[in-house]
Amino acid sequence: MEAPVRQKPVKLLRVVQGVSFLALVLFAVHGGFGIGGRGLDSFFNDWVYDGLLVVSAASCAARAVLVREQRAAWAVLAGGLTLWTAGEIYTTVVLSHMDNPPYPSLSDGLQLAFYPASYVALLMVFRARMQQARASFWLDGLVAALAVCTIGEVTVFHTVVAGSGGTETSLQVATDLAYPVGDMVMMALVASVFALTAWRPGRAWAMIALGLGFAAVADSIFAYQSAGGTYEVGTALDALWPAAALLVGFAAWERSASSSEIRLEGWRILILPVVFALPALGFLVYDHYAHLDGAAVILAGLTLVAVIVRTAMTFGENMRMLRNSRREALTDPLTGLGNRRRLMLDLEREFEHTEHPAPRALALLDLDGFKRYNDSFGHPAGDALLARLGRNLDDAVSPSGRAYRLGGDEFCALVSTDLEGAEAIVTAATDALSEHGRGFVISASHGLVHLPTEASDSSTAMQIADQRLYANKGARQLNAVSQQARDVLMQILQERQPDLHTHLHDVAALALPVGRTMGLSAERLEDMARAAELHDVGKMAIPDEILNKPGPLDGVELGFIRQHTLVGERILAAAPALAPVAKLVRASHENWDGSGYPDGLAGEEIPLESRIIAVCDAYHAMTSDRPYKSAMSPPDAMSELRRCAGTHFDPRVVEILCHEVGPDALSSDAKEPIAFDLPTIVPTGDSLGARRA
Repeated sequence: MEAPVRQKPVKLLRVVQGVSFLALVLFAVHGGFGIGGRGLDSFFNDWVYDGLLVVSAASCAARAVLVREQRAAWAVLAGGLTLWTAGEIYTTVVLSHMDNPPYPSLSDGLQLAFYPASYVALLMVFRARMQQARASFWLDGLVAALAVCTIGEVTVFHTVVAGSGGTETSLQVATDLAYPVGDMVMMALVASVFALTAWRPGRAWAMIALGLGFAAVADSIFAYQSAGGTYEVGTALDALWPAAALLVGFAAWERSASSSEIRLEGWRILILPVVFALPALGFLVYDHYAHLDGAAVILAGLTLVAVIVRTAMTFGENMRMLRNSRREALTDPLTGLGNRRRLMLDLEREFEHTEHPAPRALALLDLDGFKRYNDSFGHPAGDALLARLGRNLDDAVSPSGRAYRLGGDEFCALVSTDLEGAEAIVTAATDALSEHGRGFVISASHGLVHLPTEASDSSTAMQIADQRLYANKGARQLNAVSQQARDVLMQILQERQPDLHTHLHDVAALALPVGRTMGLSAERLEDMARAAELHDVGKMAIPDEILNKPGPLDGVELGFIRQHTLVGERILAAAPALAPVAKLVRASHENWDGSGYPDGLAGEEIPLESRIIAVCDAYHAMTSDRPYKSAMSPPDAMSELRRCAGTHFDPRVVEILCHEVGPDALSSDAKEPIAFDLPTIVPTGDSLGARRA
């Protein structure tokens, strides 16, 4: 309930409220003390009384017109007050001039229509503040209604019916009872609002409650006095009805204590059933010692039944809330996957079955590149990426296990599989957590532990998986740094000698199948491929006049050439990730018989990778056009390699390369480089080509 924004209507409203309050006071003083004499009875009982009701209806109507919020609710309430006012005006204009006015009349119908309209309006106003309208709320209303009917049956109903003496018709008795019953139901509704707002409903609801309380008191006293034949028109009692209408009308312009929504939580949802159950229980106890009529007993019993149903419903709601809270406590809210607590519970459950444990695999997975993605595209995009990758991971592992998000960019999978199947599942999981696009690449590192062979409890399993994860992540980061350094150097070489851009890549392409045949591990193949691509990086320090000289080199020039492996080692060693590659580059021009440079190593003293690079480099140099000589045919190049095997080159490497190249090797005038499977090398740079000295 917000106050209107327009300033002038507010000022006018306050003036009208002040004048109305003054008129109400004068009406009460005249009725209670007769001030002004009997000559003013018609003025106060007709004009002032009806005028105050008109003001209350107009106040609600103005609220509905000038303020958009809850406009429909206040329009309905204005309609209810208008009907009440119309009924009073009809009494003043028509019924008061009849000698024997009918009862009930049109006036009673109009006045009683106020109650259903006000019920609807108040429920609309109240529901606007509720976040959720549970069925239990409406059951609270039923409990309140039954309790009120029980109280009314015991107190008011019996008195009114007995007071009629059998002279009134059933319709007349029902009309007499309709007013206090309507008021008590209204008070029950307001009590519900008070209870569900922790008895802090705000000033507007307090004014409504006070006004309806005045109406309830006035109608109850009127029912008693009418039953006893003691009611008189124009007394102070009559002031309670316009006071009630004014309080309801002016409540439309009061601010609520809080605009926050009402939540049906805590002990306050049980206050109403308990409060209304007590009188019903008291009447049943009283009926054991004294007699109540059957209707009162039935109503009291129904009230207790409704309270029991309400209690059962509350218990069911609490159980659902408990289940939901447990599920939420074990679920990651962003991805919907299980969280760390759920993972630990599942692990504990797995290790409880120690008699015949099934093979399991626990994989911790951590995203690589997510922080950069988050910084580049923002946290909402990062959250969307995590949710998307979480769904992908769940789809990848769900046939054999469960996926989890442990927090941040860390995920986990617990799957039922053997040693061989674990690798396939981990591959599928890392693929599911990988994504790339313009300006970003997201991948995943992992740590895998087999259960129960490698760990017998959850803490050990998590510790091993965590250690392996960060070992894998460190290796990937080191490899990424190495790749970046390699790309920079390759680009520098390309900028200097773009016409020889295929040389270093082709040497690496030749070296890889030879290395596989000779049993090198994946890690050694990776280092060898980088060394093959960068083995001539030291020639950046050699003048172009020497590199491109068409004739033979003199002693000084040869000395420059023989320094390039040392220079290359120093360049590469500046990047710690390329330190293994630097050692291979240093030895890439050593000869099998010890006649090479810079250290004069011989035979097995030379790293195998460097021996492979030397043979492949020589073959590619011989089959390529050079400034100082034309290209040889592949068969002639292979013959030259065999001739130098045992002196310059490792004989085993020569034979394996010749086998790999084969009789269908590319001719010397081929335009495309020799194609080999190169999974660990992405050729992005060009290279210097130079004679082998």
